[in-house]
Amino acid sequence: MYKTTDTWMTREAYERLKEELRVLSTPPEDGIGADSGSDAGGAGDTVPAPRYIHDPAVRLARVQTIERLLREAVVEEAAPDDGVAAPGKVLTIRYDGEEDTEEFLLGVRDAPVADAVTVYSPRSPLGAARGERRTFTSPSGAVIGVTLVNAAPYRSAR
Repeated sequence: MYKTTDTWMTREAYERLKEELRVLSTPPEDGIGADSGSDAGGAGDTVPAPRYIHDPAVRLARVQTIERLLREAVVEEAAPDDGVAAPGKVLTIRYDGEEDTEEFLLGVRDAPVADAVTVYSPRSPLGAARGERRTFTSPSGAVIGVTLVNAAPYRSAR
């Protein structure tokens, strides 16, 4: 049974978070992840080596965030194909006054996917735009209208 949750993520995103947790759990003096521009886990790995890796308080906070995300994760569970916006779906929207549409995946923003789809949190204004037309206030104070054109279950590009 499909669970509607704010912690939906792809298998790839889940694995990336696990690798980031492994990197952050390795002491920086071991050389892994200590350089902000290096590959953290060896050949082929694409885990970012965060600049904050040396700050113990920020490092601990990130570790706790990742542990919570992994604990609560719903990993690539198929969302129903019912046209309703929900985590695990690719939403197609159109902003008021524009002809072009925009697509994004509704899921855990902390866990990006490599197949070039933008990820928005279900808690974001766009993630909360369920139904045909909604408005939200941007951080700059502008009121933006958006119409949900389509909501389809995410399918990995593998």
